[in-house]
Amino acid sequence: MATAPSVSCLPHNAKMSKAKKVLDEAREIQNPELDLFDKNVSTFEEMTGLLNMTYITRLTLSHNAIKSVPPGLANLSNLEIINLANNQIEELPLSLSSMPKLRILNLSINKLYSLPRGFGAFPVLEVLDLTYNNLKEDALPGNFFLMGTLRALYLGDNDFEYLPPEIKNLKNLEILGLRENDLLELPKEIGELTRLKELHLQGNRLTFLPPDLGQLDMSSNKAAFRLEGNKWIPPIADQLQLGISHLQDYLKRNLSHNIQSMSDE
Repeated sequence: MATAPSVSCLPHNAKMSKAKKVLDEAREIQNPELDLFDKNVSTFEEMTGLLNMTYITRLTLSHNAIKSVPPGLANLSNLEIINLANNQIEELPLSLSSMPKLRILNLSINKLYSLPRGFGAFPVLEVLDLTYNNLKEDALPGNFFLMGTLRALYLGDNDFEYLPPEIKNLKNLEILGLRENDLLELPKEIGELTRLKELHLQGNRLTFLPPDLGQLDMSSNKAAFRLEGNKWIPPIADQLQLGISHLQDYLKRNLSHNIQSMSDE
């Protein structure tokens, strides 16, 4: 009589078969979009042959239990989109930032405390989502704000208390998500991000805003300027009660006054 497999083996075999089935099917038809969402994967080793599938352009590995990402992932040089959201990733390989076609990288809901040195070297990255990690300002490498192609940066639900003035270098940024951090103040250089259409600041510890934000056009119907859940003091608090457009006008007036004062000196 054959011995039944132990119960402890069943979950491992089950998760292996779920991922293996998807991989086998994708290889058979050379599918450029590989979806391994919620397949109980905990290591890349379980996904045999994945790092040889150089034709894939989109890789979804969200809602798994992955703790580390191998440097070899960068060998998939045709990847344009990587979704690693909702895993248990604690560190990343520097090699990711060398991927020549990567446009969208989702690393939200992980356990990142730091980013590798040189992480900002992505040549064409447009969207970077680092929401809901454990990042602080000292976790960002020196070249982080040199990603000139970046259009959307999500840093919400982390532990930032401030942002460096170098953020002004993200000239093409249209969306900046900073909600639910510990921000005490904003650098005036954010006012130089003239393409910004969405600025999410809700749930921080801000009490005032630099007048330089008056350079941003955040009062149009298509703009999103989220400020609730902070500790605003007058006059910012008073202007907010009147509406975003009143706040924008107030910031613009203050900016003009500051510029005039500087020219009179």
